[in-house]
Amino acid sequence: MAKCGACGPGYATPLDAMKGPREEILYLPCIYRNTGIEKPDYLATVDVDPRSPHYCQVIHRLPMPNLKDELHHSGWNACSSCFGDATKRRNRLILPSLISSRIYVVDVGTDSKAPRIHKIVEPVELFWKGNVANPHTSHCLGSGDILINCLGDPSGNGKGGFILLDGETFEVKGNWEKGEKVPPLGYDFWYQPRHNVLMSTEWGTPKVLADGFNPADVEKGHYGRHINVWDWNSHTYIQKIDLGKDSIPLEIRFLHNPDAAEGFVGCALSSTVHRFYKTEKGNWAAEKVIEVPSKKVQGWLLPDMPGLITDILISLDDRFLYFSNWLHGDIRQYDISNTRKPKLVGQVFLGGSIIKGGPVTVVEDKELQCQPEPFVIKGKRVPGGPQMIQLSLDGKRLYVTSSLYSGWDKQFYPDLVKEGSVMLQIDVDTERGGLKVNENFLVDFGKEPDGPVLAHEIRYPGGDSTSDIWI
Repeated sequence: MAKCGACGPGYATPLDAMKGPREEILYLPCIYRNTGIEKPDYLATVDVDPRSPHYCQVIHRLPMPNLKDELHHSGWNACSSCFGDATKRRNRLILPSLISSRIYVVDVGTDSKAPRIHKIVEPVELFWKGNVANPHTSHCLGSGDILINCLGDPSGNGKGGFILLDGETFEVKGNWEKGEKVPPLGYDFWYQPRHNVLMSTEWGTPKVLADGFNPADVEKGHYGRHINVWDWNSHTYIQKIDLGKDSIPLEIRFLHNPDAAEGFVGCALSSTVHRFYKTEKGNWAAEKVIEVPSKKVQGWLLPDMPGLITDILISLDDRFLYFSNWLHGDIRQYDISNTRKPKLVGQVFLGGSIIKGGPVTVVEDKELQCQPEPFVIKGKRVPGGPQMIQLSLDGKRLYVTSSLYSGWDKQFYPDLVKEGSVMLQIDVDTERGGLKVNENFLVDFGKEPDGPVLAHEIRYPGGDSTSDIWI
């Protein structure tokens, strides 16, 4: 954490954050929904300090008091957006539940290695005060409040609305958005006050995607295709940017430099990355800068298998972009020194749906000469593919988990649901680019006390490249 006397949480700049301490523990939500194990989801604390006797072990589990929440992504009560406010502390993890619509506020300040529940915001609060449900992305604001994007309304229909939580009491204050216009779908968001903008993305209709993916639902308009542009000051929806009918834009990331008027969004189904940017006219536009070719296959859901880009992030110095292809099974690193022409500099395969000896045969591949070998580490053949990613502050270690969302895990990787997910670590060459698996690092969530579990997103107690926004 910053040591400057009268500073708030986080760091003054993204480059200051890169000089922060090495991560020693990580928090991961662990999901039992759809696994057949009737246990509540929990927050796992994992020791990642190589000097520790508990290295690569789960050292604490905080079970939720309810079943089938589907914990998913998390955020903070305060981050670098509050750096100038010495009264703020990063001591509460905000943990929304994608399916139950509960929001758990977890105290990580009293004992960072043994988090405890501080407060529970029940679904009815979201339903009655905001007419929203299925909360997804949580970001803290410089004002001290917490902003959460939602996927739907209380009936399970799509609705890209937001709710505000009070940063002290964690009471639901109501909707953030103003005016009648709201996007039909929601998912992720990022804001940039210096350009008076908030950008949000679209996954799909909650009651349609809840139990799996049907390609016909894309044609029916149940999945997203737009970046939605909001006026930051007036909280009004002002523009939509169409990324194509088969896109499904998920994670959206501005460059970390708060002066930058551009960033990237990863599109799952089209397996493309688009650069979005502010035009000379003052509105926003997007251009496709990366495309992962689909593979022609036999023995799978469709004759063409997309990479399925599910998570992307940008290093704190805005030099590298990373993303995971959950179905093809690889993680990629791009040099984005020229944001209009990303250059592939690192790639590593960690499983996926096209491995040799599996049910899928690749009949045409524009990138690979042959199907990759199954991924084995410490004697374990890893099921599933790389999904959530998190980069160390210095950019030298990339952590990876393999669960996307329990309803889709069950459909695409049944072995993953039976065996549990894993967390891996990739060593990053930050000079020339390059990725290499750390063969000594494995956290196997198949060996948890109550049975195999699906570990998802990764957070560090001191903030990271996907939780912190500089203003």
